[in-house]
Amino acid sequence: MGVEIKVEDLSKSFGKQLIWGDVTLTVPAGEICVMLGPSGTGKSVFLKTLIGLLKPDKGSVVIEGTDIASCSEKELYEIRKLFGVLFQDGAMFGSMNLYDNVAFPLREHTKKSESEVRSIVMEKMDLVGLIGAEDKLPGEISGGMRKRAGLARALVLDPEIVLFDEPDSGLDPVRTSFLNQLIVDLNAQIDATFLIVTHDINTARTVPDNIGLLYHKHLAMFGPREMLLSSEEPVVRQFLNAQRVGPIGMSEEKDADELAAEADQELPPLPPIPMQLEPSNGIPRRSQREPGSWCREHGITPPPGSFEENMTMTTGG
Repeated sequence: MGVEIKVEDLSKSFGKQLIWGDVTLTVPAGEICVMLGPSGTGKSVFLKTLIGLLKPDKGSVVIEGTDIASCSEKELYEIRKLFGVLFQDGAMFGSMNLYDNVAFPLREHTKKSESEVRSIVMEKMDLVGLIGAEDKLPGEISGGMRKRAGLARALVLDPEIVLFDEPDSGLDPVRTSFLNQLIVDLNAQIDATFLIVTHDINTARTVPDNIGLLYHKHLAMFGPREMLLSSEEPVVRQFLNAQRVGPIGMSEEKDADELAAEADQELPPLPPIPMQLEPSNGIPRRSQREPGSWCREHGITPPPGSFEENMTMTTGG
């Protein structure tokens, strides 16, 4: 069972440069959350702050009653045992084969025998579909396989929180689709709390239970998937639907002249909300909501065509 992450009034700067300020959100236990934002908005910095690699200027990150922002090194060491992290490039040791890469955390942080280590490593490699590749070096396999090996390593200590830093980075759409299905299947099996940083809009629209958007040094919105996909808030609408019209420009924010030029443009309609990706076995995850439930509960009419099986997602405009 995953654990809740409660973030309150979190701010982080590098020198005089504010990265983001007064971020408040709760990542629910056992759910899949996605954090989005234009390039350079501090999404990876946010992940590093959650696991105590970076200290915030102010605010708190409370996990299991411990505030990571102010706890002792000993407390932080213990809390980090709850985490598994999939880094952008997999972060494999190039001189080790996949088996030894995946076994590394067990050998470093536990006193398990080699037979116990082997049993756990093979179980996790089976989970991510890498049985038979354990003797290969990272340089001998594809980027998608390296991601899966990194994910197996992130899972060997049976974490209650798994952080994914741009897991789809460098992957083609087909392999991104396979990875998304793997993430959903793993969440159903281990019931851990998942937080994914990504730029991939299809991932954000179909995988998570909740979505957050960092923009212009603050958290623009965080909440259930349907809330953001039906939102008329300009930044959220523009980013989640990959539209050109809106406040986000090539250099993050458009200037007054650009916005004025768009004032008379009619906004394209919101695309239909797609069905959420289900586990391969067809059994909904514990945290998965019935399609359209949030919209019904809040009196929101979803865009036409929403929640139809096998619908084609269209964005842009």
